[in-house]
Amino acid sequence: MSYFGQFEPLDEHNKQLQANVHPIDWRNPSPTGRYNLVVIGAGTAGLVTAAGAAGLGAKVALIERGLMGGDCLNVGCVPSKALISAARLAAAVREASQFGIHADPPTVDFAQVMRRMRRLRASISPHDSAQRFRELGVDVYFGQGTFTGSNSVEVGGQTLAFKKAIIATGARAAELPIPGLTEAGYLTNESLFSLTELPRRLLVIGGGPIGSEMAQAFARFGAQVTQIEMGPHILGREETDAALIVQASMRRDGVHFVLNAKVIRVEREGSDKVLVVDQQGEEKRIVGDEILVGIGRTPNLDGLGLESVGVKSHPQRGIEVNDHLRTTNPNIFAAGDACSQYKFTHAADFLARIVIQNALFMGRSKASALLIPWCTYTSPEIAHVGIFPGQAAQDGIELSSYTQPLAGVDRAILDSETEGFVRVHCAKGSDKILGATIVASHAGDMIGEIVMAMKHRIGLKKIASVIHPYPTRAEAIRKLGDQYNRTRLTPIVKSLFNAWLRWNR
Repeated sequence: MSYFGQFEPLDEHNKQLQANVHPIDWRNPSPTGRYNLVVIGAGTAGLVTAAGAAGLGAKVALIERGLMGGDCLNVGCVPSKALISAARLAAAVREASQFGIHADPPTVDFAQVMRRMRRLRASISPHDSAQRFRELGVDVYFGQGTFTGSNSVEVGGQTLAFKKAIIATGARAAELPIPGLTEAGYLTNESLFSLTELPRRLLVIGGGPIGSEMAQAFARFGAQVTQIEMGPHILGREETDAALIVQASMRRDGVHFVLNAKVIRVEREGSDKVLVVDQQGEEKRIVGDEILVGIGRTPNLDGLGLESVGVKSHPQRGIEVNDHLRTTNPNIFAAGDACSQYKFTHAADFLARIVIQNALFMGRSKASALLIPWCTYTSPEIAHVGIFPGQAAQDGIELSSYTQPLAGVDRAILDSETEGFVRVHCAKGSDKILGATIVASHAGDMIGEIVMAMKHRIGLKKIASVIHPYPTRAEAIRKLGDQYNRTRLTPIVKSLFNAWLRWNR
């Protein structure tokens, strides 16, 4: 697998990135003695593990065959959010007239948008750099790490002895078994951010978070975007009404949806790429200039030699771990996308913290104890944490749900952003929060208050007593507390209040 194509174009910003995340003149150190911890993979999980362990005094080796910072820095969260911020600004200029502000329709300089992304990515990269981790006391090795025993790993022709090892190799875009796709050529998150010209017609396969975020962004840049999804709507993991709000917003931005459809093959017609889809028994042909595959992740397990050290794994699910993140080899742990169903940077971060405790200090911290929210950064955003109603029904859990539409929140009205809602699901007859969904322009920022309440067992009753600044969108959360309190005003309680007030007139 080649990683250096991700530095294209090799301008000053990508040269700076390369110098930080995989210096071409780097010389691996010579191992001296046994390591407390060898970490394979320098994405979020690996970096947090290595830095945390070294900070506690452990002798740590960090092995990376590709780019330090992993997907998040190089081809994931960082570059995608830079593009999304530019796309949001383009949309805001187009919509300015509703505020009485009249401007010429914006002209998007896509090459400049991408230069800005590369500049910002490079400016963030020193935090994940080889030099920084060497200064933290970590021995950084570039090359393929391969287990040669339950207490040894080989990299670059050298053998490193360890007490414990952590596999944090992450995941990559899945290769879809669609006939003709490879021959036609396609983009994934690993190649998308090397573009310098805006595709005139972009075909997006998959209605998940990556596909939806990029479909909307590229439509706002001016591309003709068609998104193909097997289900009845995009973002199928989310609550249906939440997903439909985002879908409607994307349609207004110009995204064309082909739903209930499956891509059965890809063809070439001259310079055109053609997706042949089966939509409920009818075959359709969709023509574009570029194809973006925004669905599926495959764990990076190749070359590790897992079988030789008794580490069980699955090609799709990744490395098998118990609740303490220990693999089937007691000396080897795993964290992040290589083993977790939650393929988020923040999840990898906190799984790494568990690994440090359990691998180095005989801890018993459990991954199942983590409360992991997520957010899809479309406009509006969708954020979620905890249980879904469908899941609750399957588990026999009765819920009471409270929804505050943004149309009833003054700040959302003033900002002309009334599409969306804040919703919490509580245990029936209680104010204990079991789950929440937010659809709003800054849902990812808002969900944190609910996550904190759930983590520390703060119910809606107490949230109602917390003064929120006016006017803010977060007031919607406090209004949910008011909704819950009104349910406590039963007819009996109300009659007692009335009797008391009559007596005190």
